Amino acid sequence: MTRYGLLILPSTNRVYARSAIDLTQAELEIFGRSALDGRIGDVGTTTVGGATYLTFAGDGLTERDLSLLGNLSAGYALFEVVGELLRPVDWSRLDRYDDDLITIQKYPGKTNEQFTKLLLNVTLLASDWAGELTTRRFRVLDPLCGRGTTLNQALMYGFDAAGVERDQKDVEAYRAFITTWLKQKRIKHRVLESGPVRRERKVVGRRVRIELAPTREEHKAGQLHLLDVVNADTTRAAEFFRPETFDLVVADAPYGVQHGSRTAEHGLTRDPLALLADAAPVWARLLRPGGALGISWNTHVAGRDDAAAALEAAGLTVVDAEPYRALRHRVDQSIMRDVLVARRAA
Repeated sequence: MTRYGLLILPSTNRVYARSAIDLTQAELEIFGRSALDGRIGDVGTTTVGGATYLTFAGDGLTERDLSLLGNLSAGYALFEVVGELLRPVDWSRLDRYDDDLITIQKYPGKTNEQFTKLLLNVTLLASDWAGELTTRRFRVLDPLCGRGTTLNQALMYGFDAAGVERDQKDVEAYRAFITTWLKQKRIKHRVLESGPVRRERKVVGRRVRIELAPTREEHKAGQLHLLDVVNADTTRAAEFFRPETFDLVVADAPYGVQHGSRTAEHGLTRDPLALLADAAPVWARLLRPGGALGISWNTHVAGRDDAAAALEAAGLTVVDAEPYRALRHRVDQSIMRDVLVARRAA
């Protein structure tokens, strides 16, 4: 049984950095259970040369296995433990674009990029296609997309990305960023739509749709990814997207302390449970059978059991295995963030 040491990626967010080892341990265990047939075990930590490593035993890990683990949200470098020595292990990441697609945007309230990747990963690993992270083009919806951190991470993986956001300023800021970034990077793309959506002569929302490809060769071959962002209330998402067309729904819910959760029925409220009650049934209908929904929220304003009940009421089954219950962590004094993942039955 080979033993490995994982060096954690440094985080510019010092609060998140203190949680990174525990979160990565839970994420690694989820990878092991869902995509690696339980061949990850004996997970722990050790300190070498003043740096903390997450250690684990891996039973016959293949090149394919290592390519999966290369996408751990906080994975920086992997080593094989040989006696008192660390031997570097080659692994690969899915990243299809330069990482400034994720890191360049800076604004108040932006979700930490490492956490965004973790949330996407653990949601994907709960789906029927957990082992296809590196081979399947997933279709991802963020129904509370803000300025697009989740959308950008999905694009980094080479997935199709769609988002819904009520705040027009956020949608406009994201449109300006992504179109400028694509031009500056000389990435082949085509804006399919940018402007108001009208039905029966009434404006029902605004939409930005862009086709893009990581390389000119892929673009020429028609291997295009779709970015589709709608400025509308999330409870109306089904008016813009067809049922059962998304593999994953991933959302970082409004925390309710700095800003309220907005829903069509309840208006402005500090209670994210009202948001879930209104929106979760809509999101669930957009999921393909076998797909998964992952949401993070502030437990100071909504308990885990109540949030889980809202997802169950929408017809989803909450994944409650131990690693999924170990993702709770502090963001600041007023926010304790937790993660819930639920599946739609195949």
